[in-house]
Amino acid sequence: MEPCPFCAVVADPSRARVVHEDAHTVAFFPLTPATWGHTLVVPRAHSADLWEMTAAQVRRLTDAVLRVGGTLRSVLAPEGMNIINSAGRAATQTVFHTHVHLVPRHSGDPMGDFWPPREAPRDEAALDGLAERLRAAGLSSAR
Repeated sequence: MEPCPFCAVVADPSRARVVHEDAHTVAFFPLTPATWGHTLVVPRAHSADLWEMTAAQVRRLTDAVLRVGGTLRSVLAPEGMNIINSAGRAATQTVFHTHVHLVPRHSGDPMGDFWPPREAPRDEAALDGLAERLRAAGLSSAR
């Protein structure tokens, strides 16, 4: 098994440009940022993805994401911001240590459009059926 690069940053913050640290999280610039100010927020405790974390760990990660994201907005005044968490290879996760990307966005920046597809297929009856299945599995209805 390969050593985890994010655990290496947690263990030795001098390995990255750290912009925030607290008892539970570390935030730093990635080696290949998508845009100016692109920042990663990672939990100190290793977990492969969000689904391996406890609710309390997710809350602490979210608190750090909000704090760092708010500071990025204040300092950089972007037109928008992508907040991205990918879980699993099919979702384009490449480092298997939970992390959240904060990507400040400006019109015409190098990141470009990435989601959703321009022509997403839509089957209204299938969507109604899926919504019902999710509610039946324990999610509450918003109605």
